[in-house]
Amino acid sequence: MLVGDLMNTKQREVCESQGLDPNRIPSHVAIIMDGNGRWAEERGESRVFGHMHGVDAVRSSVQAAMELGVRHLTLYAFSTENWSRPKEEVEALMNLLVDTLVKEMNELGNKGVRLRTIGDVGALPKNCQAQLDEAEASTESNESLDLILALSYSSKWEMVQAIKKIIDSGVSSADISAETVSEYLSTRGIPDPELMIRTSGEHRISNFLLWQLAYAEFHFTSTLWPDFGKENFFNAIRDFQNRERRFGGLLDTNHNVTVQ
Repeated sequence: MLVGDLMNTKQREVCESQGLDPNRIPSHVAIIMDGNGRWAEERGESRVFGHMHGVDAVRSSVQAAMELGVRHLTLYAFSTENWSRPKEEVEALMNLLVDTLVKEMNELGNKGVRLRTIGDVGALPKNCQAQLDEAEASTESNESLDLILALSYSSKWEMVQAIKKIIDSGVSSADISAETVSEYLSTRGIPDPELMIRTSGEHRISNFLLWQLAYAEFHFTSTLWPDFGKENFFNAIRDFQNRERRFGGLLDTNHNVTVQ
């Protein structure tokens, strides 16, 4: 789903100023925020220093998404594998998450941002869970942008949970379809991403939204996450618009699939 019909005048003006087609802005963009540690090490600092500066890139990406009319932005903030990192780094990340939510949510909420989370949130420290619950509750009526944080998340974990729920619900195997599976995932009710961005030069998706990214376009950049700004986001959208998304069919002159 593209968002051209839902745009306001300001968003169309920003698109046109960036040489972007306002009718081909993806509704949902997902980002693997990678490179905080390397960015810090290049500066002789601790990895935590990189995570702290990565918050600026989050802020820039949210702003860019809103300026272009993107409706859903999913950020891979903390994977289940990240729990194996040094205790000091994990604790610092959790504290940073809470501090950032406290500082940012009033402003984001005033801009119409709705916060959602996906993943095994119950594994997070209680203070993190409480702050997330508060932020989600206070922004649930906002409609400008869904900011979806993937926390303690892995796609394999998500799919195992979905399979268990399907079995527990008593759904017959004959009635299970792709739509059924989607209804039991953490992203239920959220359209699949059309674009996935990964920073830092790595070319893999690291157990992130494996089901949902089946037809997404991938944009890989060597930019480390703390250096990722609005122009980088615009460049990723520009790259997306230069692709032909045919899903096995043919495109007409308006980039619509005409034959499956």
